[in-house]
Amino acid sequence: MTVTKIEEAGNTTPPEQLLADRGRRPEGSVVDVGGVRIGGREVIVIAGPCAVESREQINETARAVKRSGARMLRGGAFKPRTAPYSFQGLKHEGLQLLSQAKHKTGLPVVTEVMDTREVEAVCEHADVLQIGTRNMQSFELLQEVGRAAKPVLLKRGMSATIKELLYAAEYILKQGNQDVILCERGIRTFETATRNTLDLNAVPMLQRLTHLPVVVDPSHGTGKWWMVPIMAKGAVAVGADGLLVEVHNCPEEALSDGDQSLRPDRFEAMMRDLRGVALAVGREIASATQESLKEVVEAQPAYSNA
Repeated sequence: MTVTKIEEAGNTTPPEQLLADRGRRPEGSVVDVGGVRIGGREVIVIAGPCAVESREQINETARAVKRSGARMLRGGAFKPRTAPYSFQGLKHEGLQLLSQAKHKTGLPVVTEVMDTREVEAVCEHADVLQIGTRNMQSFELLQEVGRAAKPVLLKRGMSATIKELLYAAEYILKQGNQDVILCERGIRTFETATRNTLDLNAVPMLQRLTHLPVVVDPSHGTGKWWMVPIMAKGAVAVGADGLLVEVHNCPEEALSDGDQSLRPDRFEAMMRDLRGVALAVGREIASATQESLKEVVEAQPAYSNA
């Protein structure tokens, strides 16, 4: 019987080597999403609004992040919110709008699925199924996406240990879906100055324990737009395979998480800085497209994201 590194970290004895264990694939796994390879030399940036709010909003934001070098589009159609009175997302209409934005930009779509009953519908529109922090231990949902023929981006629970995150991934892998991407999105601590505490320690630790790619969400990890570029650079420096960044064409008017969303021009500036960090650690980030940043800046409304 093989005791894996994951089990050593959790001080338990498994019946066999876990599917997520690094020993099964020492070179690391690469998840291919329509030609976008997560886990290779390129640091993949996934960007877009917290929630899909309108056709104009998602299309404008999608075009802007693509111009700046984002390789995938994020956006929530189903939104799990702490308060039941908060905006819950456009749901199926939001999925349709994401599909249209993908058609216009060519960017693969990452969006959250919250319920086993919605997996089939979300699969029709999404290229990657996201499991949010609140559902990291929704075991029926994990097993259902494990049976789906779509990659899964699994977010760490806000109070979850690394061991618990890896066991959540195991539920998906056990069902036959090997395309799992782990996401460090910040954990809840005693600190209240930031929305969460972004645990960058988790990146090298996970990469030691598992072959699965690891991405970082500095938007939820901090809750403050001005901290996002700083922590994104830190994430790339410690070896993250990708970034999940919230960008909104008009954060002041966002229906959710405007305080942690970057304007497109600030996102472009961040991407420019990140390329230097990636190069310094032997990685790369996609270059901006030929469309001018001037178009992005001119599209901004007259307000200050401060």
